[in-house]
Amino acid sequence: MTKHISPVVPMSSPDISEEDREAVNSVIHTTYLSMGPWIDRFENAIRAVTMRKHAIAVNSGTAGLHLAIRAVGIQRGDIVITTPFSFVASTNAILFENALPVFVDVDPVTGNLDVEQLKMAVNDLLAGGERARKWLPRKLPRYFDDAGSEIFPRLKALLPVDVFGQPADMDTVMSVAREYNLPVIEDSCEALGAMYKNIPAGKQGDIGIFAFYPNKQITTGEGGMIVTDNDDYAACMQALRNQGRAPGDNWLQHTLLGYNYRLDEMSAALGASQVKRLESLLAARQNVADLYTRHLANIPGIEPLTVVPSTTRMSWFVYVVRVSQGVDRMKVADRLAAKGVPVRPYFLPIHLQPYMVERFGYRPGDYPITEDLGDRGLALPFSGVMRADQVEMVCEALRESL
Repeated sequence: MTKHISPVVPMSSPDISEEDREAVNSVIHTTYLSMGPWIDRFENAIRAVTMRKHAIAVNSGTAGLHLAIRAVGIQRGDIVITTPFSFVASTNAILFENALPVFVDVDPVTGNLDVEQLKMAVNDLLAGGERARKWLPRKLPRYFDDAGSEIFPRLKALLPVDVFGQPADMDTVMSVAREYNLPVIEDSCEALGAMYKNIPAGKQGDIGIFAFYPNKQITTGEGGMIVTDNDDYAACMQALRNQGRAPGDNWLQHTLLGYNYRLDEMSAALGASQVKRLESLLAARQNVADLYTRHLANIPGIEPLTVVPSTTRMSWFVYVVRVSQGVDRMKVADRLAAKGVPVRPYFLPIHLQPYMVERFGYRPGDYPITEDLGDRGLALPFSGVMRADQVEMVCEALRESL
């Protein structure tokens, strides 16, 4: 058994300034711990960054995805096309409403949705019948096929994910969506500050979502933000995050079935303070990514992530490399752990998570590109506060472990 030792470098670290601490501390000296002025400041700041009309703070990116699913009207039995190469929240938000996530495999370079497959899937799912069935999982929920063997067109939305901080091919996604009048929920939880052809991530979809977990570009501890230009969607999600209270409702009136998805004032204060430093935080992360890329160029058996030309600014969320075919990733990970270097497989395919296999009957081989990236991906320690000598130490440990 490999002996693991205490990490000599953390997997990730938030970049917290003294000004951030003072902003959080200031909340304690007010009477507002929830639903106060810091929420407005944070939402205004994100609106400015994303150039969107509305920003709605919530207590997690998952909550934001769920509210977006509700806002566009996804219901029991509806289909949403998304990716199996993501954090599970992008799929779970669809399942929360008893809708059906239908997966499309991903591009082998970026890990984002393969847009050529997306086009085929949309055409076939809207055609219904046997053309639609080939995109569906082996096991369907009983409520889905309530007309015997006939599959009716039930495709209602697209949910692309900006994986690792690199935007999806949004021109193609939006072109397909507009042709068939499908709303787009852009999961930009990993991509705050990224640019797709000089357009901010989260800007092009009908709704965009960001997340602020401690390993993200900015953090609120826990938290998320929804952005949209649609007044109706915004009003719906503002009500749903606050126990379904619509405009005009008092504290004990609830027009809608809603949730307690509110973000607290202390988290909002941290976020509002952090977002003022967004450019410097992104630059620091870019600098660490550049150090990694330079050192890794001379290590055989490792493939750094490719930033494609349409990504005019990468927003580094994690630094994921791929081991070459034939390299035993888990042996490498164990050797690194023994040297005090923590690493993680990134991502494990959603369709092969135990609850997805049990519910839908997925098997290895269903989405080969996703599975290949899942088998070979390895997230290295990464944050904007890493020092050059720490990056060099990780790379040297990786060279020895290979």
